[in-house]
Formats: sequence, structure tokens, C-alpha cells
Amino acid sequence: MKRKSPSITSKLWSVSAILAILILWQLSVSLGLVEGFMLPSPVQVAGAFIKEFPALMENARITLAEAGMGLVLGIATGFGAAVLMDRFDKAFKAFYPIIVLTQTVPAVAIAPLLVLWFGYEMTPKVILIVITTFFPITVGLLTGFRAADPDAVNLLKAMGAGRFQIFCYIKLPGAMGQFFSSLKISASYAVVGAVISEWLGGFGGLGVYMTRVKKAFSFDKMFAVIFLISAISLILMWAVELLQKKCMPWDTGQTHK
Repeated sequence: MKRKSPSITSKLWSVSAILAILILWQLSVSLGLVEGFMLPSPVQVAGAFIKEFPALMENARITLAEAGMGLVLGIATGFGAAVLMDRFDKAFKAFYPIIVLTQTVPAVAIAPLLVLWFGYEMTPKVILIVITTFFPITVGLLTGFRAADPDAVNLLKAMGAGRFQIFCYIKLPGAMGQFFSSLKISASYAVVGAVISEWLGGFGGLGVYMTRVKKAFSFDKMFAVIFLISAISLILMWAVELLQKKCMPWDTGQTHK
């Protein structure tokens, strides 16, 4: 008799837990333990999602465009900062505290300033997403670069390799694991950052849609948006895992997961 793989077992437990929560949620509303207008049941949320599907997809397209552009720029910024601080120790001492400082200011506090400075178009939203996504990339890559095997580095130096060759053959491949782990975090941050920036002003997007339905006290539509945002974040993280398997075929821990 074949044993179930750990991955299948863990997924079954996860699905079972989600189903149990949904059933308890539905029963608590159906039995009147919680007022339906305050906490709509899963059936009501599903109905609102189906009814508002065209509007949700149109607003999701805008949010994804903002998140995608901000994430790409955040990756580029994080990669450049990590390479610079790894190459120059003085740059690390000068800029790393500032980079950490940028993450101590809440995104909700920065967003109104960006809207005042850059208006209600896409620019302030992309800037906020870059601020929230570049930090995990920077820290992950920098940690990977500095964890390079010194024996391997010395071996390449003895063979006449330069800094660029050491970077390409030792440091960059060794930091790929940390990069993709950071990218999963940044991908989810990108969507959340886009929604937060849309709350404070804009002409479209899931954040703008949430603000409208909140003012109308349509909590079923509000929950439908929340579930859609969660689903988008999970899909992006799953896409990063697939990309990691393609880019890191030597990582047996990933390929046999």
C-alpha cells in the first residue's frame, strides 16, 4: 500500500481547515449568532462576487498594472542597492541604515504625501509599491551575496577570475534562493501596496472599489474584494515558486517538493 506524499497530506489538511472555517462561518450567520448585515455569510459573499465579477475584473486589471510596474521597479532598485552595498563596504555602512529607516514609516502615512506631490494618477501608487517591495529584495540578495563560500571565491581568484566573474559564477547563483524567497514577499506586498494607495485617491482599482462599497455599507461586496485580493496574492506567490523551479533546476529541495 502506497503512502500519501507529505505535500498531498499537507494540502488536504489546509483544505479541510478552510472548509471547516467556512462551514462554521455559514452556520453562525444562518443561526443568527452574528447579524448578516455585519458579517455576510460565505453564500452571500459568493453571490456578490458573481454579480460584481465584471466590475471586479476591470478594477483588478488596474491594480495589477500598478502592482506589476511597481514590483519590476522595486526588484531593479533592490538588486542595484544589494550589488552596490556588497561591492562597497562604505556604501553598506552609509545606506543600509537609511534603507531600514524607510521601512519604519507606515505605508498609510506615506501614501497621502505621495498623492499630494504627484496627484491621483499611477505615479504615486507605483512609488509607494517600490518603497514597500524593494526592501525584501535588497536584504535577501545582500544576505545571499555575503554568504558566498569563501573557499569557492578564493579558488576562482587563484584561477585568475575577476570580480564580475566571481559575481556571476559564485555570488549570484548562491543568492537565488534568498532572492526568490524575498520575491514571494514582495509580490504580495505589491498588491497590498497598490490597494492601500488606491484608498487615498484614484480613478479605478480594487482599493477605489473597496472605498465605494464601504460607503454604501455593502459588506458582502467588501468581503468579495478581500477574497479576490487574497487570491491574487496567492496566485502571484505560486507563480514565483514555478519561476524558481525553472530558474533553479539544481535546487533539489524545490524540484522534489
